[in-house]
Parts: sequence; structure tokens; C-alpha cells
Amino acid sequence: MNAIWARSLIILAVILFGGATLAMIAGATIGLGFIALALLALALLNAARLSTLWRLLDAPSYGEVPSATGAWGEAFYRLHRLAKRWHLQVTESVAQHERFLAAIQASPNGVMMLDANNRIEWCNANAEAHFGIHANRDAGQPINYLVRSPAFLTYLSSQNYDTPLTFAGKGSGAAGAHRTLSVQAFPYGDDHKLVLSHDITDLEKTDAMRRDFVANVSHELKTPLTVLSGFLETVRELKLAPAERERYLDIMAQQSQRMQHIVDDLLVLAKIEGQSKPPADVAVDVPALIATLRDDAFALSAGKHRIEVDIDPSLTLLGNAQELSSAFGNLISNAIRYTPQGGLIRIGWHTVEQKAAFVVTDSGIGIPAEHVPRLTERFYRVDSSRSRDTGGTGLGLAIVKHVLQRHNARLQIESTEGRGSTFSAVFPSARVRQATPRPALADATTTH
Repeated sequence: MNAIWARSLIILAVILFGGATLAMIAGATIGLGFIALALLALALLNAARLSTLWRLLDAPSYGEVPSATGAWGEAFYRLHRLAKRWHLQVTESVAQHERFLAAIQASPNGVMMLDANNRIEWCNANAEAHFGIHANRDAGQPINYLVRSPAFLTYLSSQNYDTPLTFAGKGSGAAGAHRTLSVQAFPYGDDHKLVLSHDITDLEKTDAMRRDFVANVSHELKTPLTVLSGFLETVRELKLAPAERERYLDIMAQQSQRMQHIVDDLLVLAKIEGQSKPPADVAVDVPALIATLRDDAFALSAGKHRIEVDIDPSLTLLGNAQELSSAFGNLISNAIRYTPQGGLIRIGWHTVEQKAAFVVTDSGIGIPAEHVPRLTERFYRVDSSRSRDTGGTGLGLAIVKHVLQRHNARLQIESTEGRGSTFSAVFPSARVRQATPRPALADATTTH
């Protein structure tokens, strides 16, 4: 027999036995009254226990077990144990749910859940940014009320989600700039959909830059090749006077040299871009490096410009000498190419607020303000025909930018159209070193 029933029968038997005993001693009325009072007390006790039970069912207690004996004590204990187990399971489920949502929020992709009627059930922060929606405010709203892209809505209604869709989302860029999104839907459950979105704007820009780069390289190499081909055909088929033949050969040599310069700059740029590690912290004798570049500048100018050099002979730099020579040389050669005959070019190397600055100032043609932000793009030219006439490859400032980035430096450009430009390569104090003072360049401030 169940212990609870046995205990209940024992209590009932004790009450009946007590009543019978009193009936024999004090009479039947006393005995029956005792039994009635005992049963009433038992009923009231059970009613109180039942009230406690209802209270526990409405608001389970996870602390101490309510005090009781007998069947009620056992019931309260088992109910408390069951409630505690349920509470632990719910707590763990909630924690898992929160961890899951946190993981989705941390995803670089946008995640949006739609019901069978394409109403928003939930979305993460990236989806909010991609589609221009708000998770709390727009919950339960049909997505077609919020995203008006015909391509996206057609994709959702097509039920064909094998391939992603690319379209312009609202985005969260500067000034509300549109972003290019790659979106793919995955059906689940009862016609519900999981929509994943990925911002591919930067990838699109990179692909566009690659396409432009290939097109520009092809164009830059095609031009001198066309010239070479034409002159070779002329030299081969026509009987030319020695002077005319020599002039054609000089032009062909110039075009060949131009192609060589383009290839050389491409190789330098590819080498710099392909190096992920920063340059070794080797002390570079910048004054000596500038002295060599100064001599090269005199040769390139061929006496057509006034060139002034003013440097701090004790100022050195931690970095890569070959890369710095390439960057500084490009800044100097650009100044010479774009400064008319008789113009002034100043080359400086000094400390500025504990930083080091290599500065090239020219009195050349200057640069319109709208072109300045794009000067370091590969093959970008303000005036394509003038650049080719001066022998530029369109890669010099791109090389400068990458060299300076690898040296934690920045390029500052100041220019006034018609008055000249100043290019400053500013290096952080961590790379600056002061060597033992020595005599300045013999003609550091001499005009040449």
C-alpha cells in the first residue's frame, strides 16, 4: 500500500479510536463530538495546505520548501524539486537563446527572419543598416512596405533562391550613401524565410579598381606600342634621309623607355603592396639619400629650373632606404616635370613638432582642388596629355602613398592652381632619430 494512503488511514483510525474510547467513558455524544472536531481540524489543515499548494502553482518557489508533514510535506517537496528543475532548464534555455542572438548580432552579415507573409519577425543590427529598418519598431511589418527595391521584392516572391541577388540597399554610409548588397533567402519551417545580406560595396569598388587598372595598363602600354609599330613600319618601308631616320629612331627609343618606366613602376608598386610586414627598423641616412636625389634632380632638370635644398644634416629615420628613396624621388621628379622652365623647386628635410617632414615645394602649374583627393590613385592624371608629354607614368604618387603607409607616415598636399604645390611626407616621432651633427650639404641652399 502507498505510504501516503497508509499514513492517512492511520490518522483516521486514531481519530475513530479516540472517539470510541471517549464514547465508552463519557458517553456517545462526547465521543461523536470529538470525532467531528478532529475531522474538522483535519479538514481545515488540509484546506490550508491546499491554499499553499495553489500559491506554489501560481508562483513557484525556488527557495525553501514550505513546512508540512505527511502527504502534504511529500507533495510540497516534490513540487519544489520539479519547479527548481524547471527553473534551471528555463534559465539555461534563456542563456542559450541570448548567446545565440549575441552570436547572430556579432555576425558580419545581416540576418532577417520573415514569416509566411514576409512580415519581419526579427533582425540583427547589420540587417537594420542594410535595409534601413528598425528591429523593434518594424517587427510584424511586411518587408515590402519598408524595402521598395523592385529587384529585391521580385526575388522574394519568385521562390527561387538558388543564387544570391545583388542590389542597392539603403546602407549606413556617409550622407546616407547607398551600399551594394548581396542577398540570399533560405526557406525554413512553414514558409518562413531566413534572409542573409552582405555588404559588398568595398568588393565592388575593388573589382572596379582592378578593371580600371587593367584598362589603364593596357591603354598606357598600347599608346607607345602603337607609336613604335607605326614608326617601325615607316622606317622599314620608306627610304628616309639619315637625319629623318635618326629622328624616328629617337622617338622609338623614347617610347620604348616610356614602356620600361611603366613596367618598372608597376613592379615597384606590386612589390610594395605585396609586403605585409612593416619595414625593418634600420637607421636610414636621409641627408645622404637626399644628396643623391638632389644630383638626380639636377640631371633631370638639365639646368631648366632653380633647385634649392635645405635639410637638417643630423636628422635620420628608421625605415627602408630603398623605399624611401623611391618615394622621395617621385615627389622631386613630379615637381620638376610640372614646373615650367625657370621655375623654383625647394626640397626640405626638418623636424616639425617632434615629427620629421620631407617637403617638396614647386612654383609649377598647381592642381585644381577637386583633383587633389584622387592624386594617389594609380594612373590618375589631372591632364592626361600633359602627363604623357612630361614622361610621367601615373604611378608615382601611388608608390609614394604605399611607401608612407608602410612607414606609418602621411602625405599632405597643398596646391593652388597657377601658383604651385607643396607635397609633405610627415613621419611619426617614433621613427625619427637625431644623429651626430655634421656639416650641411655644401650647396644646400645654393640655387642651381
